[in-house]
Amino acid sequence: MPPRRISELHGLGPTSEKLLARIDIYDEEQLRAIGAIEAFARIRMTSEFRVSLNLLYALEGALTGHDWRKLSPAQKQSLRSQLARPN
Repeated sequence: MPPRRISELHGLGPTSEKLLARIDIYDEEQLRAIGAIEAFARIRMTSEFRVSLNLLYALEGALTGHDWRKLSPAQKQSLRSQLARPN
């Protein structure tokens, strides 16, 4: 079975798909390979406009199969902390 397109993942749509395509991520397999944190960091570095943390939460939700709006405050804080850590 071929990997699902980004817009087929729960909580992600055409706008997320376009942002991810700009960093050469076109399907679920590619997104899983780099993870939500790295994908968000790359989008933020290459985007010409400010990208909301909601995208980070949506990417994580899509990869874990959960609605991003239902991530706990602790989960969101963990994602922000990971994002802030230098590589």
